[in-house]
Amino acid sequence: MNEHILIVDDEEMIRDLLSSALNQEDYVCLQAANVDEAFAMLSEHRVDLVISDIMMPGRSGVELLRDLKQVDPEIAVLMITGLSDMNTAMECIHLGADDYITKPFGISRVILTVRNLIMKRSLAIEKKNYQVSLEFKVMQQTEQLRRTMSELHTAYDSTLTALVKALDAREKEVGSHSERVMNYSTFMAGRIGIKGKDLEQLAKGALLHDIGKIGITDNILLKPSKLNEHEWLEMHRHPQIGYDIMSEISFLKGPAEIILTHHERYDGEGYPNRLKGDQIPIGSRIFGLVDTLDAMTSDRPYRHALPFEAVHSEVKKYRGSQFDPEIADIFLSISRGQWEECAGKRFM
Repeated sequence: MNEHILIVDDEEMIRDLLSSALNQEDYVCLQAANVDEAFAMLSEHRVDLVISDIMMPGRSGVELLRDLKQVDPEIAVLMITGLSDMNTAMECIHLGADDYITKPFGISRVILTVRNLIMKRSLAIEKKNYQVSLEFKVMQQTEQLRRTMSELHTAYDSTLTALVKALDAREKEVGSHSERVMNYSTFMAGRIGIKGKDLEQLAKGALLHDIGKIGITDNILLKPSKLNEHEWLEMHRHPQIGYDIMSEISFLKGPAEIILTHHERYDGEGYPNRLKGDQIPIGSRIFGLVDTLDAMTSDRPYRHALPFEAVHSEVKKYRGSQFDPEIADIFLSISRGQWEECAGKRFM
């Protein structure tokens, strides 16, 4: 497609001279005698390059340049100036003109300058289009990566949930104990102000807290009567077993800490490492309370679910020994109805 050039000069002879020379170079030339005519032409025609005199009656070429660059920053502009007006020519360069020629000018110089400016403009547009195309491709690939990561994250969560449900079924849990304590944990953590990645890590740790029971034999895990001392020692291994399994998976290192410490007690009498007070991760201190809530309000093979009031009594009794006192107070401030909504069931 031939490039279109607009020649703006109040002298018709100069316009005709430039048009004739540039037409022979296969450029399509348009003419305007002043700035107003120039903008009228620009509104009706595609223009790749403007050649404009600086000194004209009415609005000057400087004003044309200033307004033109605001309308179309990519259009190439060649200014024509007299030898005595070099300061104005330099001002035009500062305002965005691509080059200038002085009167009297040689036609061959004009043609060479026009050819260079047209080529420079074409390369700039090509570069810009390439950048836009590249940015679009990067945006597409980023979105595809985001979708893939989201799908992978969902697949991880679904796999973990299915595994936990299988473990709950193995222990003949009614409903899903692990999912309930996960919901309880995240609800209470939100009340404390835990959010973002820390909340996500706590949720996974709560969901997977008993994963180590996969390494405990059915004879012990499913024993209907009380465990003897040896069997309790074996059972007490499950936090460490769970930690050893999950800490090998990079995105589960945070939850693995919850798994390891979910049976520690605030007074240091828990297991497996007898951690005390703030040595226990806050997620595990939260979990200790909500695990008690779920254990007491759920049916067990050896007893029916206990009333919600019994949970309150238990928490008050062991506040400061088994449970973190500050977290226990927050737990006690939450109404029965809120816990029931979180559990998706009514308590006795």
